[in-house]
Amino acid sequence: MDLKIENTDGVAVLFVREDRLDANNSEELKTELRRLFDNGTKDLVIDLKEIHFIDSSGLGVLVSGYKNASILHGSLKLSNLQSQVKSMFELTRLHRVFDIFTSVDDALQSYR
Repeated sequence: MDLKIENTDGVAVLFVREDRLDANNSEELKTELRRLFDNGTKDLVIDLKEIHFIDSSGLGVLVSGYKNASILHGSLKLSNLQSQVKSMFELTRLHRVFDIFTSVDDALQSYR
């Protein structure tokens, strides 16, 4: 899985550079999220700009990350959801759980 991590003012930004987030690669994202949280990350923005398809495995990893951030008294926010991905969040009502932003900058701004 192609992932890029940047840190901005104490907030980690994880760019997922894949077309799909599904059963074939979601474990890799789960491992990376676990590593970030184990290394002290509390606040995280995940940029899904390049993801055009997500299945229940991908959603499950994001929910797991959300829970882990909450346990650490931090937060996990999402940005740049493509229309099909956004539809999955609405269908599963997860758009009511996650803070979803149209850009990484907007998500980072919410921490200030």
